[in-house]
Amino acid sequence: MFRIRFHGRGGQGMKTASRILGSAFFSAGYEIQDAPRYGAERRGAPIFAYVRADKTTINERGIIDHPDLVVVADDSLVGMPAAGVVQGVDEHTVLLINSHETAATWQQRLNTRASIIILAAREDVEDRAELPYIGSRCAAAAAALTGVISRDILIAALTLELEHLDDEVVQQNIAIASSVFEDLSKQTGMVKPAGPTSASDYTRPDWVSLPFETAEISALAIHSGVTSIEVRTGLWRTMRPVINYDNCSGCAWICGTYCPDGAIDLRADGYPEIDYDHCKGCLVCVAQCPPHAIESIPEYLAQEQEAGEQR
Repeated sequence: MFRIRFHGRGGQGMKTASRILGSAFFSAGYEIQDAPRYGAERRGAPIFAYVRADKTTINERGIIDHPDLVVVADDSLVGMPAAGVVQGVDEHTVLLINSHETAATWQQRLNTRASIIILAAREDVEDRAELPYIGSRCAAAAAALTGVISRDILIAALTLELEHLDDEVVQQNIAIASSVFEDLSKQTGMVKPAGPTSASDYTRPDWVSLPFETAEISALAIHSGVTSIEVRTGLWRTMRPVINYDNCSGCAWICGTYCPDGAIDLRADGYPEIDYDHCKGCLVCVAQCPPHAIESIPEYLAQEQEAGEQR
């Protein structure tokens, strides 16, 4: 079975790359799985997508722990632990990195037994989420390295997945994908599918005992220690939750507990207060508030109201 992971940032097209490769495998006669996995679900945040392909029914589910091929669209993710780029990489794995650096440089940095191939990075862009045509380039590179997908099948899959775009854009993607496929023709078949995983080889993880902590330590709070307080996630917000204290019953443990970022704290009088520097506007608190004391308004309107009050 081929087990392939694509790593990139939100907006770089890794979900599309996995769909292109999955469609190509399917057209080549394979059973396939392809799916993305998101973290913060925002532009620029690390994401990955995975593809499984086999000639028989695929019974595996979930993320790929031991990949045959890892495709990295953005080399700035390699050193980021949360991105998990090198998770499960071993001597069997081929690591394809879109980078200006050489394979020898990455081999030294990572000290890995994996085979490293460089997909020569194109021109630098100010916004890392806008690397041009990187999804098609990564899909074409992966297809070439497997050695079981022809150029014609790849182009047909790419055309199918991009059919909602203008014809000129599709043709540009086809030209770039064809060029990458040709450039990697010497490495065709370098990625070898691994055999099925065996339940008898499963090693149970060691049991980890976690001591009980007080709520003040263990409860989510953006202003507690070891948090990302300097990351002003409020800048992402398009809708702002606003508390109507006339309706608020003071049950702050509900909205505060459900807030995924711990951006709701208690005031001295026991009522909740929203930290707008770190509230990203997910509006979970609006949905969970029992007395419906929290409503949402457009961020631009809230800022206009604030500006009017300051005059």
